[in-house]
Amino acid sequence: MGVLTALNCPLLAYSSRLPRRRRNTSVENPRFLALCSRNVEANSEYKPGFVNHLLLNLFRKKMVEEVGWDSEKLGYDGLIEIVNRLMLKGRSNLETEQSAVRILKSLFPPLILVLFKMLVAPIGGGRLASMMVARVTAWSCQWLMGASSVNSIDLPDGSSCSSGVFVERCKYLEESKCIGICINTCKLPTQTFFKDCMGIPLYMEPKFSDYSCQFNFGVPPPPRSSDSALHEPCLEICPNANRRKELNKGLVVQCPKV
Repeated sequence: MGVLTALNCPLLAYSSRLPRRRRNTSVENPRFLALCSRNVEANSEYKPGFVNHLLLNLFRKKMVEEVGWDSEKLGYDGLIEIVNRLMLKGRSNLETEQSAVRILKSLFPPLILVLFKMLVAPIGGGRLASMMVARVTAWSCQWLMGASSVNSIDLPDGSSCSSGVFVERCKYLEESKCIGICINTCKLPTQTFFKDCMGIPLYMEPKFSDYSCQFNFGVPPPPRSSDSALHEPCLEICPNANRRKELNKGLVVQCPKV
């Protein structure tokens, strides 16, 4: 879930040498690289620090306000319990998705989102904004997702751009153990948030076999009917699916799809 990006707007001008994980067939515009050239290398031994705890607590606070309930557990375990309550509160997948979008919007002063969408997103056909957001996401969201790095992706026009973020093993999915939570509280609302509130198309590609995820900023998502991630059955270890099995006297019910 690349959800705290705009909280770090002052960092949007940080710079980087870019690790390449995907094919790159064109040379980046040096004006973009000068503004977005901070080194955001993946760190498999990533350990959260003081700022990460602040971000977790802020995100948790906003989620509690939306859900109207808090967990007695501390830290990430408590956050996952609140996420599960968010799933149970929603009467439909769409309602859960809309709640998650409201949580994301509540993290930022509205004027920041409006100005970014109006003034920054249109520059360079959206390329600059996509590159900036990718770097801030990789830098600021490791507390939520785990080790992440900026990489080069293919854009719809056939060019390549360093506006991707590769999450090696998503902590959010691994801890929740639920594809429904991944889809309805992270993938779909995050895609909607960046497009509607910041003017940046985003296509997220979670890989449920190894818990990795590829963020593609500047790439519109496919129609929901053809998005393969939305048609995956839930994991065998999913606690929500197992609860439904018990409630339905052994009837196998998968996590709800969109």
